[in-house]
Amino acid sequence: MSQTETIQTDSKNITNSDNSTLQQPSESLKTKKVGAGSFLDNSDKSSINNKKNRHHKEKRQPNTDTKVAPPIPSSPSTTTTTTSPVTEQSAEIESSDHVDSNHLKNEHEDIPQSMTPTSSPGPQSEGPIVWLLPPLSNEDKERKCLVLDLDETLVHSSFKIIPNPDFIVPVEIDNQYHNVYVLKRPGVDEFMRKMGEKYEIVVFTASLAKYADPVLDMLDVHKVIKHRLFRESCYNHKGTYVKDLSQLGRNLASTLILDNSPASYIFHTSNAVPISTWFNDPHDTELTDLVAFLEDLTVVDDVQLVLDNSIYSNTTATTIT
Repeated sequence: MSQTETIQTDSKNITNSDNSTLQQPSESLKTKKVGAGSFLDNSDKSSINNKKNRHHKEKRQPNTDTKVAPPIPSSPSTTTTTTSPVTEQSAEIESSDHVDSNHLKNEHEDIPQSMTPTSSPGPQSEGPIVWLLPPLSNEDKERKCLVLDLDETLVHSSFKIIPNPDFIVPVEIDNQYHNVYVLKRPGVDEFMRKMGEKYEIVVFTASLAKYADPVLDMLDVHKVIKHRLFRESCYNHKGTYVKDLSQLGRNLASTLILDNSPASYIFHTSNAVPISTWFNDPHDTELTDLVAFLEDLTVVDDVQLVLDNSIYSNTTATTIT
């Protein structure tokens, strides 16, 4: 997923990916280099649909239901997350002030779609395999697993003040709390409700738990998210966080991933359902449009055969690999 914004600390301004100047950071951010990507999902994102989004930067209707998450303690706390890290990442990974999307696209040009690995290329540890997810519950034994990305797929988050945000999440940075403003993608509530009736729902994000956990607490109004996976569960492939579905402990024939970043699923393109990157378009209908298709996939024996044939040409046209 792309680093849509980055807080610059060696200058007086905050700059986002389209080089627009935002408000000045607080004094605490000037004293230490802190990138927005250190907390949010900063894997590469496809920019194919950016032009579409620019045509719909209309003001959202006033939202009187903005929710503010309680501050997350800086000390570790127990969450509902069930993870077993594949690759240990620093919680304070610094991001460059500007992400060169073309450079990230070129990183994966030497990886043919047909030759991408089906499992993590990292060294295999001896002893029993530890999966990222626990065994299937009795309720989900007959269900397929739907893996959902978070940022720019279900929501859009920013350190910049957004008019009428759906959520405001305080994130601790250098012993001070700073607000992250969150917008929900149109149709996300009903999408989550319907998918929760058909699938085992897993949210897999390259963001840090200190940001993503409180966002998911407020987003999951229907209580359908069974498991949460964060950055430490990703595989770092050439500087990009990849979600290796083979490490989940689920049958790949019954596993799908919905993600706006082709780089996130380069190991499993035949399990992917692409979706455009979303920032603030109030007229977006993609989640709603995907409901019927995803419901149809619940009765398919092997989703890889269907997805590989139906969307392969589309993913290669928009992929950054």
